[in-house]
Amino acid sequence: MSTFVVVGLQWGDEGKGKITDVLSAKSDYVVRFQGGNNAGHTVYVGKDKFVLHLLPSGVLQCKGKCILGNGVVIDPKAFLEETQALEEKGQSTDHVFISRRAHIIMPYHILYDTYREEAAGTDKIGTTKRGIGPCYEDKVARVGIRAIDLLNPEVLKEKLKINIEIKNAIFEKLYNKPPMDFDEIYQQCLEYGDILKDRIIYTERELNDAIDEGKNVLFEGAQALMLDIDFGTYPFVTSSSPSTGGVCIGAGVPPNKLQHLIGVAKAYCTRVGNGPFVTELDDEVGERIRTIGHEFGATTGRPRRSGWLDLVALRHACMINGITHLVITKLDVLSGFDKIKVCTAYKTEDNQEIDYFTSSTTKLDLYEPVYAEVDGWQEDITKINSFDELPENAQKYIKFIEDYLGIEVYLVSVGPDRSQNIIRKELF
Repeated sequence: MSTFVVVGLQWGDEGKGKITDVLSAKSDYVVRFQGGNNAGHTVYVGKDKFVLHLLPSGVLQCKGKCILGNGVVIDPKAFLEETQALEEKGQSTDHVFISRRAHIIMPYHILYDTYREEAAGTDKIGTTKRGIGPCYEDKVARVGIRAIDLLNPEVLKEKLKINIEIKNAIFEKLYNKPPMDFDEIYQQCLEYGDILKDRIIYTERELNDAIDEGKNVLFEGAQALMLDIDFGTYPFVTSSSPSTGGVCIGAGVPPNKLQHLIGVAKAYCTRVGNGPFVTELDDEVGERIRTIGHEFGATTGRPRRSGWLDLVALRHACMINGITHLVITKLDVLSGFDKIKVCTAYKTEDNQEIDYFTSSTTKLDLYEPVYAEVDGWQEDITKINSFDELPENAQKYIKFIEDYLGIEVYLVSVGPDRSQNIIRKELF
């Protein structure tokens, strides 16, 4: 069997979509296992730019099946809009399927997300307001509506009545908002069920059988470890587990079937939304990185906060994920810097140095980075396809990362196109 897991190791936007796209060409299955259309994966194919939110990034190259696993939350409207947009560009989506167990984002989830964020004022989380969190809340509360329910009108009606009754009470009494109409939402759900019925399948059995038969199965995460509901900068996190462990519960595949655990990190750091960011550069250097790297959210369009590479956080992410293969993206963005800083420890509020990632978000916000400084390079590296051809200082920078983490960098990305990769070790 050959299984591959691609996850982000920072705060998202590391370039997982590009790596998944590259690996999907040799995959029989590509599987999203968590998150929803709050993700934003950008893939460049020649002059064409594809921004994917809900569909797996492998949808463009995978010749087999692309699956949204049971751990993904599905907005049917967003799903249909995205498949239609791809088809209008000449891309087929006939190979995209949805787990019967996947939970459905309902209109009241999006409203709840919006109202709650508005009411939070300055204490807002920075959510994308796409209903992701409220949908996962209903899942855990055991009142969620799943894809299979869209195909069972009576079950759907019973579940929907209870949910709308409760949500309307919250909207009217807590947020002073108008109630929702049951009939309108119910009919809409029936229509979605009719359109999607051939795509809603029993995925976990099929995936396990495929692995047992020796097929190549690629699992694709959204967001990243530092946004993990348990191990990230809580509460400024997403509502799922974008870790390698998330594959097991989000796709129904046991851990002993996961082989190549691929972690993706930028050569620097970015973050969208609120929350602590120890190496953030709120100066001309940070703006320079943001401008050169085109650091604006693929989903929200928001400018990303930018800063130097945080190896303390990165080591934490590699440990939790058990990363076996490391990818460093956007190395080309650092070309032209005389000196490059790398965070190797934190200085606490009582002037102590620590080299581990704390669970206290409040404390983390007070920490200062302890930097090592390395020499930069001036050369354009975007056309280089061999590691030995990289400028000496660029090679040293990668080696510095490897030595600190104790993990080999198997792929270095030097540009946005799927061909701009330096592959040091083939996985297939």
